[in-house]
Amino acid sequence: MDSSTLLYSLDLVSGNGLTLSSEQRAALHTSLIILKRNYKFHRVLFWGKIMGIKNDYFIAQGVGEDEMKDRKCLYSFNCMDWHLLPHATEALIAEVDVAAKGRFIGDPAYTYEHTEIRHRGEGDDAVEEEVMVKVSEERRLAVTVFTIDKEVAVVPRGAYIKSPHGTVQTNRSFEGLNPTEAAKLNNYLHFTNPKNLKKKSILEMADLNPSIDFLDPLSDDIPKGSWSLQFEHGSRVCVIRSLLWFGLTFFHVPETSQYGYVYMGDGLKNLDLPFMM
Repeated sequence: MDSSTLLYSLDLVSGNGLTLSSEQRAALHTSLIILKRNYKFHRVLFWGKIMGIKNDYFIAQGVGEDEMKDRKCLYSFNCMDWHLLPHATEALIAEVDVAAKGRFIGDPAYTYEHTEIRHRGEGDDAVEEEVMVKVSEERRLAVTVFTIDKEVAVVPRGAYIKSPHGTVQTNRSFEGLNPTEAAKLNNYLHFTNPKNLKKKSILEMADLNPSIDFLDPLSDDIPKGSWSLQFEHGSRVCVIRSLLWFGLTFFHVPETSQYGYVYMGDGLKNLDLPFMM
């Protein structure tokens, strides 16, 4: 959610009981403005909070010219002092998947270790060797934020446009979905590189607008039922919650440009979702 409307936005997503204290809100309101100026970001977003056993990580994102590609993630323990997170490469993601298990500790220097047996050579020359995979919690944090964004980051249809040069930017003429549109899951999109768009038939593509329909809708997600959509605050606000990543909450005020999402959870994926349907 955008730092310029942070206090207002937090109130709209607090229906599940997850929110921030008055001190944390005040600290974020000040520090995110300084963060934007120091790093020369176009916008700064409050991404959310990942709860650890000893300490909680507060996450912010700085956005550059391209809203999708030009993003940097930072974390803080006190909502005032911010530290850059490393970029989540494919190799790092693979290491974290193997080594990091269980709850976050709350110490970025904490090291997760995993020993696995790998086979070298073939036939009679095959040799088994033990390989120790080590990953710091700071790197695990970077991968977790990246994965959550990739799988459940949500935006309303029409909120972003894609230029002929491929740059993704906010749509300044976006005035919000009407109440009827806001009640349909296919009017909300994954804010990440599309997977299913290229699989659509020519007939399906004929109804799409290339400038705004360049993302995958939530209605295509498998399994069906992995999202909860409801209206709150006297039916004035549409709230969508992810059942795949508990703690991810998106909001949109119909017929306005107000929307955003925040994650407040333990950073663990709900792998039991298919059995809960």
